Amino acid sequence: MKPREFLSPITPATPAGPLVRIGLTYAALVALGALFSLPVVWMLSSSLHELAAVFAQPYRWLPVPLHWENYARAVTILPVPRFLLNTVLITAPVMAATVLSSALVAYGFARFRFPGRDALFALCLATMMLPGQVTMIPLYLVFAKLGWVDTYLPLIVPSLFGSPFYIFLLRQFFLTIPPDSEEAARIDGASRLRIWWSVVLPQARPAVATVLIFTFIGTWNDFFGPLLYLNSPEKATLTLGLNLMKTQVLGSGVVEWNVLMAASLLVLAPNVILFFIAQRHFIRGITMGAGK
Repeated sequence: MKPREFLSPITPATPAGPLVRIGLTYAALVALGALFSLPVVWMLSSSLHELAAVFAQPYRWLPVPLHWENYARAVTILPVPRFLLNTVLITAPVMAATVLSSALVAYGFARFRFPGRDALFALCLATMMLPGQVTMIPLYLVFAKLGWVDTYLPLIVPSLFGSPFYIFLLRQFFLTIPPDSEEAARIDGASRLRIWWSVVLPQARPAVATVLIFTFIGTWNDFFGPLLYLNSPEKATLTLGLNLMKTQVLGSGVVEWNVLMAASLLVLAPNVILFFIAQRHFIRGITMGAGK
């Protein structure tokens, strides 16, 4: 009978090299995160200051006392609920139209084979290199001829034709989806449109969430589009409302920067909330699309 072997309770020490690298990596990430968060922290601090203390030297990062009334004043000094409704009326249809149109075109590029497909896809990507300033005047003239100026149509209708970047992103994700489930649906008699809606889109939730987040942030924070096409104050969005607040806060022409910072944080909040809610899908959509 062989003698019983015992394991030594002493385990080898973990090499210090990897731990040092991990520690330095996390330290660098924390430092960069703090650097990029500094403007938001300053906005939060200034929104709780009184007006005289916003630009006081030295600056007090922790306001004493806290002036929470700045937030109440931010939503009452101008018709903020109306601006919020206007922004939602633009953002919601733009999100839906952008996702559906971009996903439909991307599915065609990913699954259909037709002459000139690659050249057409390359042309679609080439439009991303065209600055918005180049098409700004022609688009405005077209919308003016149609009588759409001072309406929401110029801000919504272009989203019905998809976005080149989102088409590219969704196409790359669709290529990672095995076609077996689509073949099974075709055998059951489903049309291409039904397969796209019932089979492909549910499997592409991470990519769809990514497009939704990007579209929401871009539309919610858009300032130049509403400034160019909307003339009536009652049709203004939140970003235009912030600009009005900067010029109309006080009759004497003095800007209440503490109130303006409070309003800016309220406008920023939905972007942060949506990102953290959909963060898991967002990261997966980006990484899988990039991997393909």
